[in-house]
Amino acid sequence: MAKPKLALYWAASCGGCEIAVLDLHEKILDVANAFDIVFWPVALDFKYSDVRAMEDKSIDICLFNGAIRNSENEEMAHLMRDKSKLVVAFGACAHEGGIPGLANLTTKDAILKWVFKDSPSTVSNNGTYPQTHTRMPEGEIEIPEMWETVKALNQVIDVDYYIPGCPPQPDQIWGVIEYILSGQPMPAKGATLGAGDKTCCEECPRERKEKKLKQFFRPYEIISDPNECLLDQGIICLGPVSRSGCGALCPKANIPCRGCYGAPPNCPDQGAKMVSAISSVIDAHEPEEIEKILDQIVDPLGTFYRFSVPQSILRRVEKI
Repeated sequence: MAKPKLALYWAASCGGCEIAVLDLHEKILDVANAFDIVFWPVALDFKYSDVRAMEDKSIDICLFNGAIRNSENEEMAHLMRDKSKLVVAFGACAHEGGIPGLANLTTKDAILKWVFKDSPSTVSNNGTYPQTHTRMPEGEIEIPEMWETVKALNQVIDVDYYIPGCPPQPDQIWGVIEYILSGQPMPAKGATLGAGDKTCCEECPRERKEKKLKQFFRPYEIISDPNECLLDQGIICLGPVSRSGCGALCPKANIPCRGCYGAPPNCPDQGAKMVSAISSVIDAHEPEEIEKILDQIVDPLGTFYRFSVPQSILRRVEKI
């Protein structure tokens, strides 16, 4: 009996999702035994031409990680959709746009200007920006075109399932793989795999008393109580607005939840929900005092929407 065919692809991301797969350790051998890995360019010598030569829908499952940042990412997203029976948005960047999606808070022109001209570490006298096509003596060089807007995978192609996390935890990945290999019926299309239906707070062992706050801290500014809710101590923690499933690993390590599993079910906007959560714990009534307390939160937009700007109601800033 032929093995099911598995493909893995890495678009606009840091590569952590690829490392998470390797963090299966010896179970990676079970994956290799159970699947015919037909495309995994970060780990094995595959070419895009190999995929283009495949018959449509000949790949059983594609784990696609990374946001859609440029023309190459978008081309590969469509190609993997054409060739795959099931496409899984694998990790926070494919799921919601992730860290690359924070670029939507500025513009393409502003990013290029900073990186290639204004950054203190940039040394350039000619003001040259990258060009998609450059003629050289050896031939023409072509690089992808950077899009104005970073998108989550489902904003470009039809996605069957989602595995959240930055990155997804190895035991979570293995649990999904085991479920697929068991032959059990797959959940309804659009389901989130390897995650819970509650919030991270439900998994967190810290005691929460919902204290009223007059001051917020960054984690390095105080020595926090390891048994008390981080938000009760004035440390911004996105546990109340983040989906369960990770086991509250960050709060257990004295690090506030960053929100990488995305919003829990029936929550359309993670950042807006966090604004609501913060407003409920501020111990002030006068506008001036409220503003003074809120000013202690460094980069609220980048904190509350760290992984979710492309999927939020914000989507991106207007291009000026």
